[in-house]
Amino acid sequence: MAKKTWIETAINGAWTRKLQPNIPITAQEVINEGVACVKAGAAVIHAHTLEPDTGKQNNNLDNCIAFIGGIRSQVDAIVYPTAAPIPLPDSDWHARYATTVELVKRGLCEWGFLDPGSCNFYFSNSNDSSLFGESGVYSNPNGALELGIELAAKHKYHPAYACYEPGFVRQGATLHRKQPAAPVPIYRFMFSSAFTFSFPPEPWALEAYVKLLDSVAPGSPWMAAGLAVDVLPLIPTIVALGGHVRIGLEDAPFHSPRRNIELVEAAVNAIQKAGSEPATAAEVRADLAAYRGPTPSAP
Repeated sequence: MAKKTWIETAINGAWTRKLQPNIPITAQEVINEGVACVKAGAAVIHAHTLEPDTGKQNNNLDNCIAFIGGIRSQVDAIVYPTAAPIPLPDSDWHARYATTVELVKRGLCEWGFLDPGSCNFYFSNSNDSSLFGESGVYSNPNGALELGIELAAKHKYHPAYACYEPGFVRQGATLHRKQPAAPVPIYRFMFSSAFTFSFPPEPWALEAYVKLLDSVAPGSPWMAAGLAVDVLPLIPTIVALGGHVRIGLEDAPFHSPRRNIELVEAAVNAIQKAGSEPATAAEVRADLAAYRGPTPSAP
């Protein structure tokens, strides 16, 4: 679909500095790192709103406005947050998307999160699920997902699908067929080395995801990403298959010695060695605009 390779940088996440010492936390830190990453080759910046004192995730609209506006005032970039608290509220599905919708209304947000399924977060070498509450379950009820795609269609922002299991690809495609007026979703195939969800970061696993997407949502944009994983070795395969890449300290192995800008520089180098070039934000938008819509029914 795209002539160049998109780089998304997920610059912090909800890990706190106990697990990722180099993450930016305050709005100004996010601005500084976001701008530096874009200048180094990233087109998309993803950041979580974090408490300045504790580093814990919150749902602060003013924080989002500050760092999105601060980045975009200096560079052209697609910037979007994860605006819902963890754990997500089960009783008020609108609360999951309220910050994203408000940012879209203000002209600040082009993409929004919508993870089309639920999964267990479980360490492959430990039974510690405390990072994700007592159950260790990341819950996305069907009603919440249907509301999410309805809001994306109504407010015209691209749903960013984190596909933690192959079934998420199928459910995401089904949601889009139900709401074809929604802008094209970005399918993010999630790999991990530390957790047991999905596949390890291997070329055969990426090929399986791509074949599945081709069967249920042909022509849709996709990228390789994950949690507690290094996807840089996958870049030659990503480029060869026509995909894109997400890197950053939200996704990197815990206690990463690298900073976000170093990860961007490494991704740019690998993309160029694989025969492609990093896309600008304008080129990402052009690629998305070329999409012609979902097929009306499942194959």
